[in-house]
Parts: sequence; C-alpha cells; structure tokens
Amino acid sequence: MALRTVCAATLRTGTDLGVNNARTFVTTAFLCRRIPPMGPMPNEDVDVENLESLEKYRSYTRYLKQAEEARNKPAWWKTYRSYVEKADLEHGAERVDIGLPYYRPGRTKEVRERKQVMKDNKKNIELERASRLRTFKIPLDKVQETWEKSSGPFHIKRLADHYGVFRDLFPMACFLPQVSLRIGYGQDNSGQVHYGNRLTPTEAVSAPQISFDAEEGSLWTLLLTCPDEHLLDNEAEYIHWLVGNIPGGAVQAGEELCHYLPPFPARGTGFHRYIYVLFKQEGPINFQEDVRPSPCHSLVDRSFKTIEFYRKHQDNMTPAGLAFFQCQWDESVTDTFHTTLNMREPVFEFIRPPVYHPPQVKYPHRQPLRYLDRYRDGKEHTYGIY
Repeated sequence: MALRTVCAATLRTGTDLGVNNARTFVTTAFLCRRIPPMGPMPNEDVDVENLESLEKYRSYTRYLKQAEEARNKPAWWKTYRSYVEKADLEHGAERVDIGLPYYRPGRTKEVRERKQVMKDNKKNIELERASRLRTFKIPLDKVQETWEKSSGPFHIKRLADHYGVFRDLFPMACFLPQVSLRIGYGQDNSGQVHYGNRLTPTEAVSAPQISFDAEEGSLWTLLLTCPDEHLLDNEAEYIHWLVGNIPGGAVQAGEELCHYLPPFPARGTGFHRYIYVLFKQEGPINFQEDVRPSPCHSLVDRSFKTIEFYRKHQDNMTPAGLAFFQCQWDESVTDTFHTTLNMREPVFEFIRPPVYHPPQVKYPHRQPLRYLDRYRDGKEHTYGIY
C-alpha cells in the first residue's frame, strides 16, 4: 500500500512538472518577442563604431544651445512631467516673474575687468610676498559685495523656492531679490537674519536694525509676515510688522502701518518661517486701508495675506528684496501670549507628567533590589570611584 502511494505521488509530480516547464517555455518565448518602438529612439542615428565622425561642439555655448533644442523638441513617448501634470495641473506650470527686470552685464566687459584685476595683482609686489609667505588675508566684505552683485540674487531665489516662500506668499509667481537686506537683532546686531537661519523668539523680541542700498528720493515698503503660525486658517498669515513710504533706506522715517510684534510660534508646532519682503514703490502710496490700530494686540486684526496686499498695490510697488529666518517655541513665547496678546497660550504637544512613586519606606518589604534607584536625586553617583 505504501509503495503504491509513493509511485502515484511520483507520477503526479512528474506530470505537474512537465506542465509547469511548458508554461515557463511559452512565457519566455512570449517575453522574448521584441515589439518595435512607436517612433525613433534617442541617439538612434549615432554610429557607435565610428564616433570620430560625430560633429564636435568646440564650445560650451554651442553645446548648451543644442541641448536646449533637444530638450524642447517634442517626443512621441510620455515623459515623467506629462504623467505628473496630468495628476496635478499646477505642477510644472510656468510662474509669473513679478520682480524688477534683471539686466545682466555684458560677458565681454566682465572678462575684460577680470583680466585687468589679474594683471594688477601680478604687478603688486606686496600681494605676491603675502601669498608666498602665506600671510595673505582675503577681505570677506569685498567677497560679500561681489557675491551680492553677481550670483547672490539667484542663490537667494533658489533658497526661497526650497523653503516654499514663493509658494505660500505669491502662488504661481516669483521674483529675483536684487536688493540685499541687512537685518540685525540686538544692540550689537548679533542676531543676523540671512536666508533660513535659526533665531530664538528671545533674540527677536524687539524690532531689528535694517539697512539696504537705495537711491536718493526712492520710496520703499517693508513687510514682516509669518505663513505658518495662524491658529485658525491654514491659508492666512499673521502680520508682524509693516512700514510704508520709507524714504531711501531710513526705515525709522517711514510710515508705520502696523507696529512690531515678536514671533510667537505655538508650542509643539516646530519651526516657523518669518519672512521680510521689501517692495520698491513707484511713488507715494495711500495706505489708509492697511493701517492697523496702535497698539494692535488682536490676532484678528493681524490676520493678513501677502498676495491680496500685493494685488491691491501691484500697480505702484514691486518686490525687490527678501530675507527670512526660522523660529521655534521658547519661554518668551508664553510671556508674549499672556502679556502682549492677553490670551491663553495654545499648546499642541503632550507634556508628560513626572513618573509617580509612592513615598519611600524605611524597610521595603518584597521590593526589587533597585528599589532605592527610584528615589535618587538624579545626580551622578560617586560611589565606587575611589
């Protein structure tokens, strides 16, 4: 009986094995069938065996031009961008540039100036001696000034895109910040505002010192807003400072439309972005509708939307400068809510209470050996180190 069962199982296994092998062979043969593409493939006309016959670019400009033409050339296959745009219509859409026009200096002029500087440096004996003795010091002020005039605005714009500044303040729009803002908190300007650096609410408790390069007779508007800390509306902001009709670079001489309010990121909500936007005015603007009561300690009155403010005055002002920093909760925020805003502080995190231990007894009965560790003061133990 046992022998008959083993033989039947062997025959059945062999039959199943033959069916599986046949199925695998058919599947492999079907996959090996090559389906011709629906159109020409990239680099199909390139002769791999004779690469020397290809045309040389001979310059980066010619290569870049041909690369742009190849990228903009329509293809028959469906790209990743087309898949994403089908799911999200706003993805990849071209944004509107609402900033000042950018005039790039001539390349020939830049090369000529650079060659002249190199020529003068080679003739400078003191510079050669300092370089040879390794005592030459690079002036960082000149480096900063050169960066601000050359590639600085483009770097700032990339950082603003990375932190979502344009997405939250100016949907479907952007601008090139060509005016550099120098913002410092504290008496000694120790709390500098750059482009996404971290500051504490204690450091930013009072209005900062602000300066920027401006032509004589020009008018400006300075705005400080936070798109992350509104307690009721995710699409709204809280305005922290608004000064209009600033003559030249004198912020103190401008018309203060809303007085300064220190940052108050709620506890448990992480880092908030506080964004300075500088607008250049075409002339004097009547900000009567934008004036807040002074002092303005109501969050309802401080509800704000940058895009609506810009649309109202877009014919008379243009965004020109940008700087922002990040903040998270500290002890000064509690004082701001209680004293300045006169409201209870919202808390968005669970504060775990301390672990409860019953009163310590002198003779613990049936307690573990580590019973006394519950009642230690938490300081570093000194036993066993002598």
